[in-house]
Amino acid sequence: MIDGTRVFPESITSTSDGTVITGSMAGIIYRALPGESVARPWIQPTPENGLLAVFGVLADERSGTLWVCSVPNPFERSGEPADSALVALDLATGAPKGRYPFPAPPRGVCNDIAVAEDGTVYATDTPNGRIFTLAKGDTELRLFGQDERLNGIDGLAFAEDGTLYVNNVRANTLLRVEVREDGTMGALTELELSQPIAGPDGFRPIEGHRFLLAEGPGGRIDEVIIEGDRATIRVLREGLESSPGVTLVGDTAYAIEGKIGYLIDPQRSGQDPGEFRIHAIPLR
Repeated sequence: MIDGTRVFPESITSTSDGTVITGSMAGIIYRALPGESVARPWIQPTPENGLLAVFGVLADERSGTLWVCSVPNPFERSGEPADSALVALDLATGAPKGRYPFPAPPRGVCNDIAVAEDGTVYATDTPNGRIFTLAKGDTELRLFGQDERLNGIDGLAFAEDGTLYVNNVRANTLLRVEVREDGTMGALTELELSQPIAGPDGFRPIEGHRFLLAEGPGGRIDEVIIEGDRATIRVLREGLESSPGVTLVGDTAYAIEGKIGYLIDPQRSGQDPGEFRIHAIPLR
């Protein structure tokens, strides 16, 4: 259980010891340590960390960093528009380590994060079809690439051999992204899917070219096996109430329910969404 009300988590991450971390629309980051059955508030928004609503979260144990997508709450339109940013927090203490605003115009929306083998951080900008990078030593984000086919880009993940894959939550597609030697984006290849997907969101590596995929609107968690230009989809769990994020600990996937219908459906707006839980789903 997530110890909070109206949490509406968008992403989830984990560390190798079994710690599970998730965000919220209120900007609070929740954490469950190994063996705990409740994810409790861990990091609160402060002027120092600049957290707004939290979308993507990714634990990078090699650098001791929790990478976070800080985003103006899209369901609260008030005051001057704020900038979306990639935020670095200490993975052990939660202390701020850095904040990297998305370049504007246009205003971007930081949605999800992946880290390459060399430590370069990649972050997606959903409405503008952009991917930004932050290499070691950089003080600001750089444009990796932009393409109309990426308008709606959400999750991204690296295969074990360094191949980059992304998904598109609007177009319901999975794509392979070429990374050129100069560190910029090359060709995009849309993968053939063994079955349709609905609103692909969180995307996390398992091993080789195997991945976990969260279908938000579809309410499903999948295993994806990519061979060449084809992606085989194996449904692990369905019937979730919007499932935007998934992470892996050992042989268990942990998935969140975003319950976003309580924010976008006028008939449900203002109603009590009840408890928010993280579901454990065996891979085998």
